[in-house]
Order: sequence, then structure tokens, then C-alpha cells
Amino acid sequence: QVHLVESGGGLVQPGGSLRLSCAASGSIFSIRAMGWYRQAPGKQRELVATITSGGSTDYEDSMKGRFTISRDNAKNTVYLQMNSLKPEDTAVYLCNADISTIAPRYSNYWGQGTQVTVSS
Repeated sequence: QVHLVESGGGLVQPGGSLRLSCAASGSIFSIRAMGWYRQAPGKQRELVATITSGGSTDYEDSMKGRFTISRDNAKNTVYLQMNSLKPEDTAVYLCNADISTIAPRYSNYWGQGTQVTVSS
């Protein structure tokens, strides 16, 4: 059984910063890509950023320069540093990862999400 648990969400004023964390736990053999997605009320889920096991990153265009994804492979944890937050960044942020519990098969997992609210 594998679990992804996000933390670090909350209420922040426009222009502020938050750092999200997502820790994978369970019978993990290997993790490939990890990423963050977000879903605002009434909107489709959208990609925020992804990072490979080697550290290559990819960002949705509107978040480049404001958000930074990183990971600690030893801790099976991915982070999202969010700066210069805007009200339109308000959403539930979800962690995603491709995880192998038995080599060489990988499955895709989602966390439950953490709420980020940007408001004055």
C-alpha cells in the first residue's frame, strides 16, 4: 500500500508565499516522476509542475518564475515553493507520483490534496 500525504497549505495574502510538501510512504521500491496539480472550484484539474527522479522539471507557463518544484529522493518527498501568490492560485493542490512497489511495474498515485487560499 502506498500513500501520498500533502501538507503546507493554508490561507495567505496576495503576494505571499507557501511551501507545500508531499511525502510518499509504504512499500516503495522506486519513484519516477512526481508532480503537483491543482483544482479550483468549478474548474478542471491542471498541471502545476513535475520533476523527474533525476531532477528535470517542467512547469505550466503561468507558474514559471513564481513556483519552484524540488524533491528529496532519500525522503520520497516532493516540495512546491510558491511565491508571489495571486487570488487565482486559490485551489486544492494535489500531489501525484509514479511509484513502483514491485520492479519493474509502476502505478500512478494521488494524494488527498491540500487547500491553498490566497485572499486579503
